[in-house]
Amino acid sequence: MSVLRWIRFVTEPPTAPRGVDRREKPSTTGVYYDIEWAHSPAAKVVRRAGVWGFMKPAITIYGSPKVVGADRLDDVEGPVLFAANHHSHADTTLLLATIPAHLRRNLVIAAGADYFFPNRLVAAASALFIGAIPIERQRLSKLSIANTVKMIDKGRNLLIFPEGGRSPDGWGRPHRPGAAFVSQRTGAPVVPVYIDGTGRVLPKGQNWPSRSSTAVVFGRPMKIGEGEDVRDFATRIQAQIDILADEFSQGWWEARRNAARKATAELSGPEVGAWRRRWALGPKPGERRRPTTEKRWPSL
Repeated sequence: MSVLRWIRFVTEPPTAPRGVDRREKPSTTGVYYDIEWAHSPAAKVVRRAGVWGFMKPAITIYGSPKVVGADRLDDVEGPVLFAANHHSHADTTLLLATIPAHLRRNLVIAAGADYFFPNRLVAAASALFIGAIPIERQRLSKLSIANTVKMIDKGRNLLIFPEGGRSPDGWGRPHRPGAAFVSQRTGAPVVPVYIDGTGRVLPKGQNWPSRSSTAVVFGRPMKIGEGEDVRDFATRIQAQIDILADEFSQGWWEARRNAARKATAELSGPEVGAWRRRWALGPKPGERRRPTTEKRWPSL
């Protein structure tokens, strides 16, 4: 056998008779990636060192984070789900640095399988350094739900971004029902979280952070009501994050007054054309004006 034929023999996949379906090898990346090894005691030590040695100093330097409402979680025991708005990859770093320590110890991050688990090298780094677990962002798949429910059942806390991805224009997007569905299945409460300023620190499409100010506002845990539809619960979680945003900009009392009057501004922004939505964000790239109930776009 020539050297060339031998190389082809050992490197090419085996052939199969015509008409016989070849058995596909199970995938080990994407949503199928096994993350259990990343929750061993040794892996947790590495992850904790990464948070304290890199993430907290980095977000302190670039984000100068202000934390509001952490005392609302003092008596909360896991497992819980943290549901936050999403504008930047810096969101995860910010929350890993600011979620109270007693809830951060067993924290896992629901991350897009297509982005964070495309191959075994990137998947291993995602699982090890941020405690990511793979989910499908485009649909509510059985395997994605199974991955998240399994983490809750094992007593781990879960951070999820119900918008399904970073904001494309600076405004929020409608929440998908994933967090609400997992809460219903497991009985774990949902902690709404509002994040501000990360779109200025690391906007979508930028590879290096810029210095700015950030903030995190934690709400009180929420549970699905008896007989409440999962999608209605998801809408209620989104509305609570809107109230937390209002609290950050106008104070606790004014935010509750607006909520009682059903006058809370929605983070999703005006339902108008793309250029008018961009205009309403304000003049600085990545910096969104605080929304109010008054129109900020021209009346045509």
